[in-house]
Amino acid sequence: MELTKAQQELYDWLVDYIREHQHAPSIRQMMQAMNLKSPAPIQSRLEHLRSKGFIEWAEGKARTIKILKYAASGVPIYGTIAAGGLVEPFTDVADKLDLSPIFHQSDYFALQVMGDSMIEDSIVEGDMAIMQPVKDSADVKNGTIVAARVEGQGTTLKRYHRQGEQITLQPANAKYKPIEAEAHLVQLQGILVGVWRGYQSMKR
Repeated sequence: MELTKAQQELYDWLVDYIREHQHAPSIRQMMQAMNLKSPAPIQSRLEHLRSKGFIEWAEGKARTIKILKYAASGVPIYGTIAAGGLVEPFTDVADKLDLSPIFHQSDYFALQVMGDSMIEDSIVEGDMAIMQPVKDSADVKNGTIVAARVEGQGTTLKRYHRQGEQITLQPANAKYKPIEAEAHLVQLQGILVGVWRGYQSMKR
């Protein structure tokens, strides 16, 4: 269902606010953002957004707002491009590359890659490895790329394997040997969720 201009304005503001702060705003904050002096118009817009399926909201409790529909955002994807021969270019936008699920997570962090031990997984020196913190190492599956701190050796980006109390951190480069250590000496700091590589930084 289509939104009115006023509903769209509030909806867009809510999406940006919740992405940035990871929680819903108060009615007063919404009033200030929309330049309104009464809560009634805000409550009316919220009710319409809820009835149209754009948000979930317990009336009277602004902090319970959850976004159900995210408008397409990000870099437009125009199709595919060959790195060998030629293909016919696309003229219509088919979709958008939205990186906000990664870059708007409040607890995610980035590590700059040094060295070439993961090149066979297409991770090269200078890349930014986007990591999700590990809450429970028991939930990390074998084969997952992790940032792991090995006591006495430092932190490394490798594929994680555990068998009993033995941890193996496997590189993705035949030049390097796996790192093996007892489980109590290994702290898993993050799970790889994405890699950012800037073209300009590659040319330096």
